[in-house]
This record gives sequence, C-alpha cells and structure tokens, in this order.
Amino acid sequence: MSSLRRDRRGRGMRGPAILPPVQPGRRPLRGRRSGRERFDDLALGIVTELDGRWQHRLGLVEYAVEDTPLVPDDWDVPTVPLSSLVRGTGARPTRLVLFRRPIELRCETREDLEALVLTVVVEQLAELLGIDAEDVDPRYSAE
Repeated sequence: MSSLRRDRRGRGMRGPAILPPVQPGRRPLRGRRSGRERFDDLALGIVTELDGRWQHRLGLVEYAVEDTPLVPDDWDVPTVPLSSLVRGTGARPTRLVLFRRPIELRCETREDLEALVLTVVVEQLAELLGIDAEDVDPRYSAE
C-alpha cells in the first residue's frame, strides 16, 4: 500500500473517510461536532436569547467568537481577557467578541461553561446598556 494511505506506524486511516449515504426517510448522520462547534452553539443560544430581549435598547450588535485574544507584548495584567466589547460609531455596529479558549480553560464541566459564557455576555451587555448585570438576566450570578 502506498505511504499516502498509511501513517508512520504502518496503520491505515481509522474510521470511514466519508459518511455513509442517507437512507430515505432517515436523518443524515453527522460526524462528531468539535469543541469549537459546541462552544459556538452554546454562545449562539445565549446571545440570541439576550439580544432578543434587549434588542430595542441595544441597536445593532455583532457577536463573534475567536479562539484567543491578541494581547500586546507589554500586557502586564496577570489574567487573559475573556471577551472584548468595542462600541459602535456611526455606521459601524457594536462588536462583542467571546474568547473561547480562555473561557473553556476556566471550566471543568458543561454547566460551568454555560454559566461562564452567560456571565461574560451578561456583564458585557450590562456595560453596554448602562444597567446592573442582575437586571440584564435573572440567571446572572456575580460569584
């Protein structure tokens, strides 16, 4: 067999290279979702709910997820930011970015991750709205 089909230990690919065809009347099989996709889905759910609740006061806000923040070389704060909020000006919308890896690294369970993403988003929206975080969402806990 050619070296393109084997790894350095002589083993071939593990698992199918493509998913099997969809049978009529059945749902298509999806490959395993990556951690990035699961985080994006979680963040999207939280952001959609909160943005829908506060849209009349927020205006246009762009939400994004990036893996890590870009910090300057002279960054001397001992912690890494979990998010970034850049207020919109003129035709530019406000932009709220969640940093996936720093958030994930602070969480041990899925519940911890959900709580931290909710906390980060609520705190940023509270700052944007100029109100207390507890007023943005009743699930917020400043622990």
